[in-house]
Amino acid sequence: MKIVFWGVRGSTPAPLTREQIQAKIIAAVMRVQRRDIESLDARQRFLSTLPEFIYGTAGANTPCVQLVANDGNGLIFDAGTGLRVLAKKSSPQKKYSILLSHLHWDHIQGFPFFDPLFEPNVKIDIYSPFPETGAHFAKQMKAPYFPVDFDTVKDKVRFVPIQAGKEFSIDGIKLNCCKMSHPGDSYAYSAQVDGKKFVYATDVELYLDTHKYGNEIEAVFSGADVAVLDSQYTMQEAIEKIRWGHSPFSYAVDFAAQMGISRICLFHHEPEHDDKKLDSILHAARWYAKFIVQADVKVDIAVEGWEVRL
Repeated sequence: MKIVFWGVRGSTPAPLTREQIQAKIIAAVMRVQRRDIESLDARQRFLSTLPEFIYGTAGANTPCVQLVANDGNGLIFDAGTGLRVLAKKSSPQKKYSILLSHLHWDHIQGFPFFDPLFEPNVKIDIYSPFPETGAHFAKQMKAPYFPVDFDTVKDKVRFVPIQAGKEFSIDGIKLNCCKMSHPGDSYAYSAQVDGKKFVYATDVELYLDTHKYGNEIEAVFSGADVAVLDSQYTMQEAIEKIRWGHSPFSYAVDFAAQMGISRICLFHHEPEHDDKKLDSILHAARWYAKFIVQADVKVDIAVEGWEVRL
């Protein structure tokens, strides 16, 4: 299977500012030497050597991650603004299955802009542990918040209740979920297919004390091949924002080591962190995993458009 990232920011979309774009251009120009501009090939080689935080960007959209199994069946985790991009850039389907971590606005605000919602003969199943999910989705598509009323599309949307700790399946993909620490609650999901295990865990305030984690959490996380983990803060930011429901990157590494997770993707990026800051967080997390935790955990950072194959 493969995992595709369509939205990786937390809390609110965070598009590049004019100043950030100018800073990238200046940083690139400062690296140019005469040999780098002597030919088209030289210019292309130069561009290929630029650090990712200069040449690219992590992205601006709020959470949306897609799982595509080898047989073509798939799932969508959360419906942030990245959901709109998913519809624009991926192959159309007749059925979509969306699993929600929780109902905070940054995780559902992309749904009214999801093109398949307005296509004939398309069905959308929305899985959620929250019993009033349908009513909340309808509210954000009511006047004066949105020009198209939810009643005009409700017949193609089915809301499916799920229960933490109770396994279920969608198109042959084995799933489980557990409640995590977050204001108003948030749920993490595991998906198992083709002998691989993927975990999606955004908006999670992780602990160092493993005794706080119960059997349901271990069942979801233990032995995962890849886990998308909330890592919105640096340690200093986390100290200042206790009980805000998010984690420092160091806790994500610690948690992965404790749960036997092979690879983590740092996720739900702080809107105030620019690409250079995110690059520094990635390198700090890798250093922390190698020299402090001394664990065999591969650390990456989630970037829009990036694909991870399992």
